[in-house]
Amino acid sequence: MTRFLLPLLTLFFLAGCGEEKPLATVKQVDLERYAGTWYEIARLPQWFQRGCYNSTATYSLNDDGTVKVINRCQRQGEENSEAEGTARVVADSGNARLKVRFDNWVSRLIPTITEGNYWIIALDQNYQTVVIGEPSREYLWILARQPQLPDDQYQALVQVAESKGFPVEQLERNRDLRPATP
Repeated sequence: MTRFLLPLLTLFFLAGCGEEKPLATVKQVDLERYAGTWYEIARLPQWFQRGCYNSTATYSLNDDGTVKVINRCQRQGEENSEAEGTARVVADSGNARLKVRFDNWVSRLIPTITEGNYWIIALDQNYQTVVIGEPSREYLWILARQPQLPDDQYQALVQVAESKGFPVEQLERNRDLRPATP
């Protein structure tokens, strides 16, 4: 049940409501270079990710120009969670703004309500680190191609997010989310 409810609720909250402040994105994203697996380094806390650690997002290109999204996370004492979705590029965004919809019965019934904003607000030139956010500043993820980042790189990405108005003092770093080993 959680497997199906999590993607639905994620997108409901990502869709947001009300007036949003402008949020600048990167100018251009090469989706072929962006494809592959990214490791979650840090995130703003979200109830739908409570207990998640070792989270990853894997992207691949579909023939129709959309992007396949597979989000995975581990939770102590449970099987790994997996959510599959599709992202479509927002026109005239240089591939930096995507609308993501996870595959479940509600998204098939009311697709526009279940689309979430996925905006690439920082991306290094080698496609090794990325910061994803959305205009309400309630959602933020720092991802990397490796499961860990040196602290100076991490702090630089946090500073980028802070400069764009995100509440970085609330960030949860993935390495701190892992359960203690006996």
